Order: sequence, then C-alpha cells, then structure tokens
Amino acid sequence: MPLNFDEAAAQAAALRTELHLHAHRYYVLDEPTIPDAEYDRLFQTLQALENAHPALRTPDSPTQRVLGTLLDGFTPVVHAVPMLSIRTETDTTSAGAEAFDQRVRRELALTETDAPVSYAAELKFDGLAINLRYEDGVLVRAATRGDGESGEDVTQNIRTIGQIPLRLHTEAAPPVVEVRGEVYMRRDDFEALNERQRQLIAAGAKNEKTFVNPRNAAAGAVRQLDPAIAARRPLSFFAYGLGEVQGWDIPGTHSGLLDALKAWGLPVCDDRAVVAGAAGLSAFHERMGARRDSLPFDIDGVVYKVDDRGLQERLGFVTREPRWAVAHKYPAQEQTTTLLDIDIQVGRTGKLTPVAKLDPVFVGGTTVSNATLHNEDEARRKDVRVGDTVIVRRAGDVIPEVVGVVLERRPDTVGEPFDLYKRLGGQCPVCASPIEREEGEADWRCTGGLTCPAQRKQALLHFASRRMMDIEGLGDKLVDQMVDAGVIKALPDIYKLGFASLATLERMGEKSAHNLLSAIEQSKATTLGRFLFSLGIRHVGEATAKDLARHFGTIDRLMDARVEELLEVNDVGPVVAHSLRHFFDQPHHREVVEQLRAAGVHWPDVVGTASDAPRPLLGKTLVLTGTLPVLSRDEAKALIEEAGGKVSGSVSKKTHYVVAGEEAGSKLDKARDLGVPVLDEAGLRALLAPASDESPQGT
Repeated sequence: MPLNFDEAAAQAAALRTELHLHAHRYYVLDEPTIPDAEYDRLFQTLQALENAHPALRTPDSPTQRVLGTLLDGFTPVVHAVPMLSIRTETDTTSAGAEAFDQRVRRELALTETDAPVSYAAELKFDGLAINLRYEDGVLVRAATRGDGESGEDVTQNIRTIGQIPLRLHTEAAPPVVEVRGEVYMRRDDFEALNERQRQLIAAGAKNEKTFVNPRNAAAGAVRQLDPAIAARRPLSFFAYGLGEVQGWDIPGTHSGLLDALKAWGLPVCDDRAVVAGAAGLSAFHERMGARRDSLPFDIDGVVYKVDDRGLQERLGFVTREPRWAVAHKYPAQEQTTTLLDIDIQVGRTGKLTPVAKLDPVFVGGTTVSNATLHNEDEARRKDVRVGDTVIVRRAGDVIPEVVGVVLERRPDTVGEPFDLYKRLGGQCPVCASPIEREEGEADWRCTGGLTCPAQRKQALLHFASRRMMDIEGLGDKLVDQMVDAGVIKALPDIYKLGFASLATLERMGEKSAHNLLSAIEQSKATTLGRFLFSLGIRHVGEATAKDLARHFGTIDRLMDARVEELLEVNDVGPVVAHSLRHFFDQPHHREVVEQLRAAGVHWPDVVGTASDAPRPLLGKTLVLTGTLPVLSRDEAKALIEEAGGKVSGSVSKKTHYVVAGEEAGSKLDKARDLGVPVLDEAGLRALLAPASDESPQGT
C-alpha cells in the first residue's frame, strides 16, 4: 500500500540521516559498518520516495550530490573540473547492458538500421578515486575526490606509490593534464598487510587493527597524515580518465586516451575492450564476471563508456551524471543478515569449527544460511554474538564467512561473547570426548580420534576421495548411513563389506552395491604416496606424502623413522615431523595400517629414494593452464611432482615455467607479461626426460 505524504516524509528523513551516517563512516573514517549492497538498497529506497513525492527532495539529500567530506589535517583542493560519479546499473543480468545501450541509442536518435554504438568497456575497481595533476609532465599535486567539487591534498602519500610516475614518460608533455584513476590494494598485498597487523597485535602493539577489506585499507593509507606510514602500505594505481587539460589534443576516443596514458608511463588496466552494441557489453560483463574471483584485485562491476568522445559531448550530462557512461554491477558479495545461532562442527582431524546459522540471505549469487566463523579467536575478535546483524561475504566458490558485525544494530537481548569451551562444556558435541587446544594454536580439537563418529565420517570420505584411494560411489550420504548403522567403525571395515551388508542400506540397489564393491576391490592397488595421503595424517598433504614415499620407499621404514630422519625429507619441518611421529606412535594407527595391508591394500615399494632418483624439476615451480592434448591436469601434476617440482595455481615472478594447452586463459597472458617461459605438453615431457644434451633444462 503506497505511503501517504506524512509517512513518506518521515521515512525519507530517517533514510537521509542513516545514509549520511554511513557515508561519513565510509568516506571519512574508512570504517564501514554495512556492505555496499546494503547502502545501495537504502539509497534506492530514498530515490523512489523522492520520485514519488518530489517535494521531499531536499538540497542536502544524498541523492543530490556526490558523497564525500574533507578530513581535518589536509589542505583542501578545489577541482578545476568536478570529479563526478556515474550512474549505477544494479540489474546484474545482461538486461542491464541492454538498458544502457537502449538509452544511448535513444538519446542519439539512432534507429534499428543504424550501426551499433562502439563502447569502451573497463573494470570497476574497488578503491579510492584520485586526481593527479601534472604540469609540464611533472606531478605537482594529488587530491582525493572529496565531495566532487573539492578534495584533500594527499600528494606526499601518493608519491610513495611506485606505480605512479613522478614525471610523465614523454618529451612533449602538455602544460597541464590531470589524470584520474583509482588507488587500490591487491588481494595478496592486503593479506600480507593484515598478517603483519596480526603479528603486531599479538606482540602487544597498541592502536593497531586488522582491516575489513582492501578498499578501506587503501583509503586509510592514502589519508595518513604521516607519509612514512603510507609508504609502508602496499598501494597500487590504475588510470582511467582526465580532469583539467591545457595544451593537449586529446585523442578522439576513450580507448585511444587510455592508450596515450599508458604510453606516458601511467598504469592502465589491460582488462578492457572496445565492443559493439548491447551484445558486446553483455559478453564483456559475463567474461569479466567469470574471472572476477581470479583477478588479483577486487571489482564490484564493470564500466561502459561511449568510446567516441564527440558522441560523449553530444550526450552530455543528466544532473551530475554523464549520459555516456554507466557502472554495471555484479551480484553483491557482501550482505547483512541476522545471526540466529552458532553451531560447532567437528572436522576430519578433530578440529572444532564454529559455524554461523543465519537468517537465509542471497549473496554472491546464491542463498546462504550457514557461514564459517573460522575459530574461537576470530569469533571473539569480531565480537560476534547470537542475535547480531552480521555482514556475510561469499566470493565465487569460497565458503561463506562472517566478516563483521553491525554494532549499532545490536539488540539489548544479544547473547554473551562467544566461548567455545564454555559452550560445549569442555566436551566434543558428537562423542563427548574431552576437547583441547595446544599452546600456540587457534583451534580447539576433539581428542576422540576415530572413536568419534564425526571424525570417522570425515576420515572415511577423505580416504575414499579421488586423489586418495579413489573409491567411486562412497559419498557423504552412504558414509553417514554406514557409520550411523554401525556397518563401518574403522577404515579397514571398508574392505570387509559384502553384498548382504550393503543390501540393508536405504536406496542401495543391487547394481549400485555391485559397482561399489567393484570400486573397493580396484582401490586395493594403489601407490605408497596415495596411501599415506589417504590416512589423513595432520599437516601431511598430497605433495608431502609423495616426498615421504620417495624418500623412505616403504611404509615400514617411514613408520619407524626418527624425527631427525624425517627432517631430512624435502619440505618436512619440525611441525610435520612431530605430527608424523605422533601419528605412528599410536598403536591403533599402526593397527589400521596392518589391517589395511591384510585386507589386500598394496602398492609397489618405491625403487630408489629421494636422494638418488632423477628429479630434473627439483626446486622448480610450474603453473598449468588450459587443456593439454594427452595428459589430464592431475596426470601432469603428478609427473611434475614426481620430478621434484611444485605446481602452483598462480603465476608470479617466482614461476619457472607455465605449461599451456588449448583455451589457456589469463595465466598465459600474465606469463608473457612477466617473461616466464611457456611450454606446451611436448616441452613439459622434454623437461621430464632424463638429462641429455637434447633435453632442455630448467632455468
């Protein structure tokens, strides 16, 4: 039912107050308490009210100006050309691109028979907008957007960003050119910064904190009054436009402008394209959306601009937004919802993980009702309590997590600070075994081992996984049934299963039972590396298991190895060595190994050891991308690791080779940019071959 004028006026006033509060926290304090999607929702609600009742549109409404406020301590800078915002298209489907193209064509009076409009498509960076003023090619001033009309002089801080040239790379620089762009922080730099912050906090440093996201870490660095502090923050920059210009014949297209800025030595993002019409815009939006989570920095959408600058002038502006540009968003990766309860899950190694039970919320393209809190320390650091309004983040296939609390929405009836030990009464929630937390560790663990049904289930699933014993058909639901019914109480029981025991289980048909028994029988023939990995020894991953197999050759030598002998294995340190020794010192673990061997699980002893086997890729890091002609990704990875190499998921200056197949993506492009050698499958096989004059060697 539509609101009457008085009701609408009251709601609009409340929204203006709330939006100003959040804008202050976002732009001035760099400490937002709600995600961007929640702010956008409030903003759009106010817009709708003002559209329905124009008399409510006040001069101080957030809808009537570009947001942002000056900070005390910085010299104000009046922008010669205002730094305006662009319209946001919140329809995250292809319809958003189509709507923009239709508006542009309508404003240009184009008909269906006219050619498609050419657009420059770019990424929408999640950082802080900056105006760089160059006079005769020299950087003389840098200023924040501020309120759009005037900003803050942050020149000394911007000078600390190595990517930004202090002098343009041209002998024919214009008398004046203002370059506009975004200061941001890469994800890896952000994680490294937060890790340093956590170490400072742990060491007792005062007035230190971790940061919520890269955007606010970057904004906080730019606004430091002490440039020395800004210099310690790993900031980056991308240029994307112009402010005031004197004495320069600006290129006729936006794409040409970006090419010119790049030629001057300014960093310009290569993830851009010139596309034709709505179809081209939609394809770019979809392509970048698929790559969003693999990009090294955060984006929340893409930006479309009419490429022809002459057409931009014809289109002009509406209010304070250009008609020739729009930001097309992706589904929000952060949303707010209510924390209904905190559950405790028991993992394969006994790790107790607090899990937030949420009022279901649509975020990151799916409905989320559970989110991880990681561990007790994280839950306490964020001060998460039952009844709170929390910020939930989900990016790609990453497990949803609670990243913060909206404290001003905390009800009086909120629960107590989270205490895992107190919550569980010191006992595992599944088997009632005592729980413990080793000194220096963040996680509580159940001490029940395989006597704990929860650990037993996870251990069985791990054991049966494809890269371990590869028992197809032994999945979550079946394992739950078997453990709950007492059919399987330990790993060796898998090889004692018969048709009669399987037939008693729900939804287990005759064919499914025969297929499972066949897969179990086939799994008996394995390798020592796979077998070690399948045992679920804490801190022993797939690569370490293979290294141990190569080094010791037999399971008996490994089980009897002293810590000093374990430390001789490549990449095995004190933590892994003591974990191995502790595992094999437990009589029931040795009994499991013997029972599995007695059940027929076998593998060939490794011929030679890590010290005498040829390992042509020892110490080398390789990255796989695309589809190889013959080898699968897992087969290529196994061959590389057998040769002593490591397979990484990302390309960096430390990468020795990139192995590329068909449909190789951004990893191949980055390898070429960094000058990393690129191999095809034949080149990889040559590297793996025994050393000879004809075989290429790693460099």
